[in-house]
Amino acid sequence: MVSIVGGGTAGLFLAAFLNTDLYDITIFEKKPSLGRKFLVAGDGGLNLTHAEDLPNFKLRYTPTLFLDNALDQFSNSDFRAWMRSIGIPTFVGSSGRVFAEKGIKPIEVLKIIESFLQNNKVKFVFNKTFTGWGKDDSLEFNSTECIKTDYAVFNLGGASWKVTGSDGLWLNIFAKKGIATLPFRPSNCAYQIPWDETFIQKHEGSPLKNISLSLANQIQKGEAVITRFGIEGNAIYGLSPSIQATLALHNEVVVYADFKPTISLETLIEKLINSKSNKTVALKETVNLSSTVVDLIKCSLTKDEFLDIKTLAQFIKKFPLMIIGSAPIDEAISTSGGSMLNAVDSNFELKKVKNQFCIGEMLDWDAPTGGYLIQACASMGAYVADQLNSKFNSK
Repeated sequence: MVSIVGGGTAGLFLAAFLNTDLYDITIFEKKPSLGRKFLVAGDGGLNLTHAEDLPNFKLRYTPTLFLDNALDQFSNSDFRAWMRSIGIPTFVGSSGRVFAEKGIKPIEVLKIIESFLQNNKVKFVFNKTFTGWGKDDSLEFNSTECIKTDYAVFNLGGASWKVTGSDGLWLNIFAKKGIATLPFRPSNCAYQIPWDETFIQKHEGSPLKNISLSLANQIQKGEAVITRFGIEGNAIYGLSPSIQATLALHNEVVVYADFKPTISLETLIEKLINSKSNKTVALKETVNLSSTVVDLIKCSLTKDEFLDIKTLAQFIKKFPLMIIGSAPIDEAISTSGGSMLNAVDSNFELKKVKNQFCIGEMLDWDAPTGGYLIQACASMGAYVADQLNSKFNSK
């Protein structure tokens, strides 16, 4: 028997690739239904994976090596092929993100996966909250019921979007078992910036398009949105691991924005020198900066700095954004922290508990949005399924 504790993405893919001729498979879910966070992630379009080539795809993860074997076995191309095989065709958007074919809603994707599992003899048991281990490492649910199993795979999630069941309360249970853990931290979340009040009154909700943000040696291209709280969007999400690490040490961090990443500083200076318009007009018409960026620059520089072409160009190419905090953890798209990676071996098996595994967001790893989160969970599930199928066959 294989017991899958948690009905999230990683658990669903694990169940999909386990051989039900070898094992009885049961998913134990604390909520009344499966895949709740999967559905929330689908708001605005279900981004399943990304079409990026695999070598670069792997570099999106922190740390960069822990997922290599899983991605080699079940890549983004494999993901798309499997989805197509069960009746979910996909397409690649202009940004490289992969979505279910237009007209297929997230709930339909989930229902098709559920039907596949049911047809493959996978059992679902709902309203079962993991509360610890009983005698001989049996699984305890709801503090009263113990289940003995041959293999257990935990897919308990992170600590954001508690309404979906990802409340992170399992962390203390694991720590008491002697399994190495880390506190959860928000990732892929909004970051707090103390905007000038006049600026934010005018530009709250405005986009920053085609920019790049940098911290230390990391550069992330994309878009962001200015909010009263600060800034959010894929351009900032990709820097989350470095931002969070620096905030933990210093309570603030400066991220630099390049508002014209496609042209060099020298070219920008030349454009400004050759423009016969006043500086504000030149920034909008010659440099093609948005009114939002122009106003941000103007409220941040002195008059002399704004009128000095070299200084102005340098600020356009390297504009400091002071981050002083992050959004509450429950508002984050994903979290880091949880079970430390050194608590599991290369096959995701717990070192402290034989024949029991951890997969998904409950492990301490990070990745930006754009399909990388769901792909990681799917790949871990498929990989552990292969390990368990091999274990049976090697007996």
